Amino acid sequence: MLYYLFEFLEKKYQLPGAGLFEFITFRASLAVILSLFIATVYGKKIICYLQKKQMGETIRDLGLEGQQEKAGTPTMGGIIIILATLVPVLLFAKLENIYVILLIITTLWMGVIGFIDDYFKKFKNDKTGLAGRYKVIGQVGLGIIVGATMYFHPDITVKREIVNPVNGTEIVADSGQREFYPAEKALLTTIPFVKGNEFNYEKLISWAGDDYKKFAWLLFIPIVIFIITAVSNGANLTDGIDGLAAGTSAIIALTLALFAWVSGNVIFSDYLNIMYIPNTGELTIFIMAFVGALIGFLWYNTYPAQVFMGDTGSLTIGGIIAVIAIAIRKEWLIPILCGIFLLENFSVILQVSWFKFTRKKYGEGRRIFKMAPLHHHYQKLGFHESKIVTRFWIVGVFLAILTIVTLKIR
Repeated sequence: MLYYLFEFLEKKYQLPGAGLFEFITFRASLAVILSLFIATVYGKKIICYLQKKQMGETIRDLGLEGQQEKAGTPTMGGIIIILATLVPVLLFAKLENIYVILLIITTLWMGVIGFIDDYFKKFKNDKTGLAGRYKVIGQVGLGIIVGATMYFHPDITVKREIVNPVNGTEIVADSGQREFYPAEKALLTTIPFVKGNEFNYEKLISWAGDDYKKFAWLLFIPIVIFIITAVSNGANLTDGIDGLAAGTSAIIALTLALFAWVSGNVIFSDYLNIMYIPNTGELTIFIMAFVGALIGFLWYNTYPAQVFMGDTGSLTIGGIIAVIAIAIRKEWLIPILCGIFLLENFSVILQVSWFKFTRKKYGEGRRIFKMAPLHHHYQKLGFHESKIVTRFWIVGVFLAILTIVTLKIR
């Protein structure tokens, strides 16, 4: 909203300094500052309100050290993350940008699903919360919205360099920059370790005849649904000890902010020889507001936590990360960038699968880990949770750097 106000003031009255709002970096800086302020200052007020409403967490006894001391800690703290993200976005972002609209929908959609789950756990005395099938239905619904929008919306395009048909090299203009075809609809994505780092989903159904491109959405939308479901569940499983999910997600989001900024900038995408995606630079404002909200939330969520994010926060975080990655065509970098989420997911899948297999074969279930998800395994080994969280953050930083490096390893 402020963006439009200062745009008007600059055009109408040539107000000095109003032109700063044209710069994405300036608005992104304001967004992260404001989100930090909201999360830290107003976050405390929200925590007090949650305590007043007796929104304390009910702790199941899993035999973990220090677990019972957390009983009664306010949950649903994801509300802090949601508010601290959306307020700066509404103030500083271009709200007609389709990518920003998609992320606002994602935040509210997943936030509502998580809120309902937390509400059932607390007020309906149902420890399982919202039934798993309803969570999946919600995630599938969001996947359909995102996938269909990415495929059909006219403003979601990419630009590819003009290639010399003789030797396959890009054509360079007199200015020294690559020349691009006009913006076009294409299901291009980024694949690490592949020449050019680009792949078109449409090739997967090229066997369907001459009109195969018309049916590409039948493949693309299920892929989007799978990614959103996997990442949101991975974030949900990671939220098990103080500061782990929020800190890991902040590292991931910062990396995605870098990708969004360079992918939406024709000069930097040209220099780095990566895919140029018009209008994605505006995502930087949303992502930086998201980063500020996560870091501000960490102020109260680090050990010993004064508030838990609950599914209101963890499902929202996962959904946002997944949709950002899809929007900037970096979804197949998720297994590297979101490696912590992936390990947490796999640890549960392996544990449950192995237990069922050995129970059927030997008559008693056996375990690979002392407890799943993976962070609980290390707690059972005697590591303090703050040490586990710090080391997971370090691994997350390493994975973020590796993700950036993969763009140049072809």
